[in-house]
Amino acid sequence: MAFDPFAEEPRVSPMGLEIGQDLSMLSIDELDERVAMLEREIARLKEAKRSKENSLAAASAFFKLGSA
Repeated sequence: MAFDPFAEEPRVSPMGLEIGQDLSMLSIDELDERVAMLEREIARLKEAKRSKENSLAAASAFFKLGSA
């Protein structure tokens, strides 16, 4: 079979958890750890979004100034 660089590969969760995963076998401590991990990830995502929004605003302001 030929190599297809565009083929979908299964995504491996870098955090060792999966959205929608069965949580019934986890302890309260394990659930607390996952909540903390996800809260850190949410904060990281929000910071990345803020950074991209700031870059976009700066680029927009620069190009608007240049076109006037």
